[in-house]
Amino acid sequence: MRVKSLRRKCVSAKVTESEYETFQRLADSRSVSEWIRSVLLDHVTQRSIEEVVLAEFVALRTILLNLQFAVAAGTPPTADEMRQWIEHADEDRFRKAQERRAAAALRRPW
Repeated sequence: MRVKSLRRKCVSAKVTESEYETFQRLADSRSVSEWIRSVLLDHVTQRSIEEVVLAEFVALRTILLNLQFAVAAGTPPTADEMRQWIEHADEDRFRKAQERRAAAALRRPW
């Protein structure tokens, strides 16, 4: 049996009447509080488009380098090997992208 977590902390912000009316309209059948909670959680848990694109480039680079090394060694990969490379690249792409962003941030001169 799973115990439901109680919400004990509050996050608040002052808004204008007009902003609150907009929130009410957007919340539709939900309470404004519930709608704002879902919007905030979606915002902090979704990946930015920059992160997604970088992760895809990292995965593509991994696959292309594996392919290039195999062909250069004279052993073209099998379909199964290609599938494994793709799965591996997909599994690691976000971690590798975050590592590359962190490394790039350390090298900034400002």
